[in-house]
Amino acid sequence: MSIRDRGRWLGAALAAAWLAGVLVVDVVTTSDTLVLAVLYGISPLIACSVLPTAPTAGFAVGAVALAVGSNVWGGQWGTPQMWVRVIDVGLVSVAAVAVAAVRVRRERRLARVERIAEVAQRTILPVIPARVGSVTTGARYLSASEDTLVGGDLFDWFHSEQRICFLVGDVRGKGLGAVEQAARVIRAFRQSAAAGGDLAAIAAQMSRYLMPFFDEEEFATAALVQLTDQGHVTLVDCGHPPPLLVPRDGEPTFFEAPVGLPLGLGTDYEPATRPWSLGDRVLLYTDGLSEARDGDDEFLPLLPLAELLRSSDVEDALDELLDEVRRHVPAARFADDLAVLLLENTGAEEWSPVEPGDSLAASISPMRDAQEDLTTGR
Repeated sequence: MSIRDRGRWLGAALAAAWLAGVLVVDVVTTSDTLVLAVLYGISPLIACSVLPTAPTAGFAVGAVALAVGSNVWGGQWGTPQMWVRVIDVGLVSVAAVAVAAVRVRRERRLARVERIAEVAQRTILPVIPARVGSVTTGARYLSASEDTLVGGDLFDWFHSEQRICFLVGDVRGKGLGAVEQAARVIRAFRQSAAAGGDLAAIAAQMSRYLMPFFDEEEFATAALVQLTDQGHVTLVDCGHPPPLLVPRDGEPTFFEAPVGLPLGLGTDYEPATRPWSLGDRVLLYTDGLSEARDGDDEFLPLLPLAELLRSSDVEDALDELLDEVRRHVPAARFADDLAVLLLENTGAEEWSPVEPGDSLAASISPMRDAQEDLTTGR
């Protein structure tokens, strides 16, 4: 059951309990000077905060009926005060129904806007195929807040007959501004990777492209990984946390390269190449993972997580990793957006080209559906 459904059940239970409680007290009270009729109007007010219009109207009708009954068995029927009490409960009930209707309409519109925002984020972050040539992949993006569906963390991929490239990055900032710059980083990556050259040249070309678009306080950290054969992997570090190299046999280590300036701040980058054997894995991530803190403000240790990354398939390994992160942070809430990309050398004999446009096409239809929902009011 979702949080929203639990909230509705709780609201309905509280509204019903209020009616029942006031009714019991009203029935057992024998004093002619104590009339509790007006208290029944609290029930639809409770209901309107979480329930749709129809259930709220049901509680409103019940409140008015019990208010009338209270005056009858209290001997107040026909008196001016009786009409004041009944009209009071009636007006409160009508207001509660109106509040519920307005709330539901705004919630539906907000849900449509959130859906568009989420589809936009997925369009910016293309779906990475489960297999790219000789590499099996898995990717996750998690927002720091349930109300924040977009951010500056990003990942992407490029495939050609000569190379396979992957990118994980983090644009400084949050919200729509960061999303706009993240889209530019991905555009720069695709253009530069398609133009050829070694990985350091790709990073330098990306940085030069981005410089005119970034202001003095904007930049993007990034880790770029390239495979030109099945036995080696190359990394360029643009001010980004180092990937975690998890060999099939052996001790996990951080895959470190000379650290260059973030994209948009410099053009001098140096690559580092490491052996890449069958079954080896590399985890690329943003600082939402490396800077995850517990209640004592302690960072999450990454090297011990390596065992989670080698014990199952790529998708399950990522799920186990993120479950461990949720257990580490207070109340399972992330303080920063988090993007992770796990790569495994599966040793395909031939690289099977997959065009980036194929993964993006799947995002177009949901975006159109969301736009139609917003226009038609569905």
